[in-house]
Amino acid sequence: MRNLVKGIIEFRQTQITDYRARYAHLAAGQAPNALMFACADSRVVPNTFASTDPGELFVVRSVGNLVPPPDQGDFSVGDESEVAAIEFAIRSLAVDDLIVCGHSGCGAMSALVTGRERVELPHLRSWLRHGEPALSVARTDERIDRELNEVDRVSQANVLVQLDHVTRYSLVRERIDANALRLHGFWFDLETADVHYFDPEWGRFVVLDETYAPRILQRLGERIV
Repeated sequence: MRNLVKGIIEFRQTQITDYRARYAHLAAGQAPNALMFACADSRVVPNTFASTDPGELFVVRSVGNLVPPPDQGDFSVGDESEVAAIEFAIRSLAVDDLIVCGHSGCGAMSALVTGRERVELPHLRSWLRHGEPALSVARTDERIDRELNEVDRVSQANVLVQLDHVTRYSLVRERIDANALRLHGFWFDLETADVHYFDPEWGRFVVLDETYAPRILQRLGERIV
């Protein structure tokens, strides 16, 4: 708590003047460009590695960046907060892009590798069931980087699994079919601070650097200004 309070005071002393006009504008409403599902891990801060300002990124953070899939009635089989965020972001905020972002050294993925049944915390053990399919994907799917350690392979696989979960919701499929929504997979390497982008055409994760970025933006019909 001490660090949080100190940080607030530092913000007031050094940055609030620059941000006050921005927040005053945002007080009337938000219009983010993208919805991102990211891990609750304190080391992963999307607004930092993506250099986004307040109001630009709608972020949902959970342990393991998991998105429970729907049942046959199109309702979430787990926590409703994730699909509630999808509904709000798509129907109310009209975001153009939906991103699932995993990361290296993920504790949730480590727990899956060790065995979910060994997790002592009951709610965490139950929650991690939504990531278990990533174990088999990591072992067999050629899209996963084989040079990574097992936990990180599962983490990359989990990004693909959660994207699959997202696309099972009818409102997501409808927007994709209408070319009104694009899905993306990110994987953040804590050691190098590199963001890896899953390229569906290349069938693998690629470092999103100065060389690759123009290619993916051109494919998406956008450009770096």
